Amino acid sequence: MNPYEIIAKKILASVDVQVDGSRPWDIQVRDEGFYRRALLEGSMGLGESYISGDWDCADLEELVFRFVRSGIEGAARLLPGRVALDLMARLVNRQPRSLGEKSAEHYNIDNDLFCAFLGKYKNYSCAMYDGADDLDAAQLRKLEVICDGLGLSPRDRVLDVGCGWGEIAHHMASTRGCHVTGVSISEAQVAYARERCRGVSVDVLQRDYRDIEGSYDKIALIAMMSHVGHKNHRALFAKLHRHLAPGGVVFIDTVGSNVSLVHGNPWIDKYVFPGIVFPSIAQIARAIEGLFVVESVQNWGPSYAKTLRAWNANLQASWPTLSARHGEETRRMFEFFFLTVAGFFRARDFQNWTLVLSKRGVEQPRLHAARAAARDGTSAAMVEHAAWS
Repeated sequence: MNPYEIIAKKILASVDVQVDGSRPWDIQVRDEGFYRRALLEGSMGLGESYISGDWDCADLEELVFRFVRSGIEGAARLLPGRVALDLMARLVNRQPRSLGEKSAEHYNIDNDLFCAFLGKYKNYSCAMYDGADDLDAAQLRKLEVICDGLGLSPRDRVLDVGCGWGEIAHHMASTRGCHVTGVSISEAQVAYARERCRGVSVDVLQRDYRDIEGSYDKIALIAMMSHVGHKNHRALFAKLHRHLAPGGVVFIDTVGSNVSLVHGNPWIDKYVFPGIVFPSIAQIARAIEGLFVVESVQNWGPSYAKTLRAWNANLQASWPTLSARHGEETRRMFEFFFLTVAGFFRARDFQNWTLVLSKRGVEQPRLHAARAAARDGTSAAMVEHAAWS
């Protein structure tokens, strides 16, 4: 038994995880190189060796939950690779405009793959399960909460920043009668969204958020803020403020961190979302100070764990068809991403916040109908279409 194996097994035993054990959260080691990589490289070594098939675990979510709750994952932030990444993120802007093409690679993988696991509603963000029984119902509820939170009406001009596959823009236009402009940096997403929104009042543009033009009554920023980076938060909100009409409202949905960070998980940064960093409430507050009034903040973090489990279940069920175009490494990459992040949400290390912001100096929007929708799962438009003054 080599020294790396001895140390790794002691660490695993401290959270009641065994090597080659029979419980779902025990790990099965296929290659002894796993021990060295896990100890010296932390999350990067764990993730890359999992993709390579060097180890397996029947319940990845539970395994990561144990790591996070015990503090083992936090200790990994002291590894040289994490320290170097932290220093770089403090010295330079890791989310410049030039990163856009790299960031789009994940979204350009294959529209059919994303459609297979996202379900009926193509939302690559946290569904709202409170009061909903399954993924599709929870995502429909999410669409309604966004529309009600913005208080949409047919007269509104709406901007959807990071519009993905066009699902939210389509729902806004088709159910509220407003005109929506959606922007995305992904060529594949834009092509899909344009087809999805054919016949409704939606324009879809391939554009960076820094190149937004025009004036809008309402702005939606859904699952996009994590791509912005701490050095660009203020510029983002100044841009939104500049293009928001008087009396306008902004609805934000973002994964968040309990503490202020300057970079994200190294493995996710490399394999899924380059430059990813989840903002803290403190970072958001600093970025909007003097620009917006915070009208509402809610935390849907526990629902994201359920969302990720559902995406993984859909991925596994669809894989016999998808495997004709994608290798096993792709399946294991998404599986590792979904279930490990679910573990972070379950351990309450990650959050998912929704915020409603308004411009300073305007009359406070009436939020009671949107709040009623959030409580009972109904559409505020069905209860009181004019949810806002």
